[in-house]
Amino acid sequence: MNIEWKIVPARELASLAASWDALQARLLPHAFLRTHFLLPLLEQFGTGQELLVYSEGADGWTVALLVQPIGQGRWNTFQPSQLPLGPALLPDGNTEALLQSLLRRLPGLALSLGLTQQDTLFCKVTADTPTLRRQHYIDTAWVDIETDFDTYWEARGKNLRQNSRKQLKKVEGTGVTPRLDVIEAADEVATALAQYGELETSGWKAELGTAISMEGAQGRFYQRALEGAARAGQMRIYRYWFGEEVVAMDLCVHQGDCLVILKTAYQQAHHAVSPSTLMRVDEFRALFAEGRFKRIEFYGRVMEWHTRWTEASRPLVHLTAFRWGWLKALQDWRARRAPATA
Repeated sequence: MNIEWKIVPARELASLAASWDALQARLLPHAFLRTHFLLPLLEQFGTGQELLVYSEGADGWTVALLVQPIGQGRWNTFQPSQLPLGPALLPDGNTEALLQSLLRRLPGLALSLGLTQQDTLFCKVTADTPTLRRQHYIDTAWVDIETDFDTYWEARGKNLRQNSRKQLKKVEGTGVTPRLDVIEAADEVATALAQYGELETSGWKAELGTAISMEGAQGRFYQRALEGAARAGQMRIYRYWFGEEVVAMDLCVHQGDCLVILKTAYQQAHHAVSPSTLMRVDEFRALFAEGRFKRIEFYGRVMEWHTRWTEASRPLVHLTAFRWGWLKALQDWRARRAPATA
């Protein structure tokens, strides 16, 4: 495959944003793969070794990836934990040949290139080839918006419906009327993230050190990324209130007819009434009534609680391209032997 690759430091994505975003809108339209999301990721979590690789034709870019070295001769897509999918914008067609071409243009002697967390809704590689490995990563869940909310809700399990009704009555029995609001303006993001950080610090994420702090890299990233998404009209923050207290929040981005829930937090002190569940009932009811979106994505490993909201799931996969077929065969052989020799 004859592709003229251009390879530049990833920081140059800022000056090439229009070209990346135009290709992204055609090939993989999720707002977290827009440059207003990727540039803050590179700024806060990049090492400076990341590269932007792309090729262009008469009508603009045809393929683009953000990649990083991970060891001698080994490369992966740039994949901080805050990014649901690997930033690889690939056209339909011969993925194996395309990646073989790129391997021979990356700096040094590139032996392998991994495309992490690829969505099988868009990635059409269905099996291994002589130089390309396809590995299951996780299953992810989503909700299709195809009916009215009442029809959708009636199809949920009896436990979810009954428990949420009981929990709501318990809250209302204290004299509190829960309410949901939505933030979409960039100038409200900082305040909302401070509230979100307070929710996370009330729970287990504080113990792990993964709660959002406005002074830390997580807080700086989310503020810049969500403000950028808000300016593009692609951000929503849902807040659920008990009176004057915020008790649950969802951080979301959207593009086209799909909304992605990036993060959820709730006030641990109210866990007995599941404020995140009560929030999601009202949130989903509003989304179904709005008629703007056709799909709600969770983009994370399917958990038991996901299955209460949907039966739908699909795999995310890792792809690894090897420079030579014999190298893939050797790696496959070593992987098969590992359990027997452990």
